[in-house]
Amino acid sequence: MTLRIDISGLPSEGLRFAASPLAELTAMLHVLAEPGHHPQLADWAADVRSGLRPELDERLREAEFLWRSSQADFLLPARPRPTLAEELDDVDRIDDATYVTAALVTTCGGSRDRFAASSPLTDATARGRALDLAQARGARQEAFAERLLADPAAVRARVRHTLEQCAEAFFDGAWADVAVQLATDLRLKNDLLRRHGTGAALASVSGAVALAPDGDCIVVDKLQDKATSAHGTGVTFIPSVFGSPHLVVVHASGWQPVVQYPVAEPNPAEPVSLETVTLRLEALAHPVRLRLLRTLARGPHTTGELAHTWELSLPEVSRHLAVLRRAGLLTTRRHGRYVRNTLRLPELTALGADLLAAVLR
Repeated sequence: MTLRIDISGLPSEGLRFAASPLAELTAMLHVLAEPGHHPQLADWAADVRSGLRPELDERLREAEFLWRSSQADFLLPARPRPTLAEELDDVDRIDDATYVTAALVTTCGGSRDRFAASSPLTDATARGRALDLAQARGARQEAFAERLLADPAAVRARVRHTLEQCAEAFFDGAWADVAVQLATDLRLKNDLLRRHGTGAALASVSGAVALAPDGDCIVVDKLQDKATSAHGTGVTFIPSVFGSPHLVVVHASGWQPVVQYPVAEPNPAEPVSLETVTLRLEALAHPVRLRLLRTLARGPHTTGELAHTWELSLPEVSRHLAVLRRAGLLTTRRHGRYVRNTLRLPELTALGADLLAAVLR
């Protein structure tokens, strides 16, 4: 599964790398809402939560649907500014229908297609559908959606005030701490882009991001099968310290593509693609292959030995071993007359972590 961004004909200046205070604050808010996604930041999240004033803590909980399971598109600026206040000013310039639709997608858990035909602000049927979706996700979501649809201006002002309070409570200090890391990463990316071109710059973003062979498309390894275009707008890449392990992409129609990527740690491991994870899960889903792996976990075996152990035919065992090899879970090596199959234990051991990384990415 991939998300594809069409960049055919895009001039070199259409690919931008820039830091965004609002995007990094959004990443921090996601950490506070889902600390389980970020075990390396658990202590930070606990310290911040314990120091929040009750009023701000309640405000964050009432609006956390804007950044908990996914981030509202307006929280990832296509044109990053130097300060949080400037970026919030840009958000204020978005019209109500666009803002409300983006907020409802994250609040209600529906797809953008549900709200594409007509705005819930003006269409009673769309409004009822949005409230039904929100109700199915819980009382807090329903209450937030009701307030948003009844008085979008008041909710927008309250959300902005909440984000401004976060700046004083914890963001300003955390932003100062990560500024050097972000600046260092941006220098590297822009230098690669200038000296070696788009492919090298994208390769440095993440092993899950690549330039298609024809150079006309950016391919992102995500759970979605989606496509969008950067024509007339460009693509913005925003580094994040607090975003790891997520790779967040704005790809909705009408929005400029934005990719928020985690700043790489020293000597990062190459991410395993979703396709490979899927192959491995499918390979393990068959009971016969699980039996073969149980034997191979004890040591290398030939195909004949496996067939004898489980009273299977040689062709049947060979077919199952071929599936396991394609999934990268087996290696074979010849010893004289015999070919022995060996289980790749590191790949099998890492499968759970690889699956989680692919899902969270």
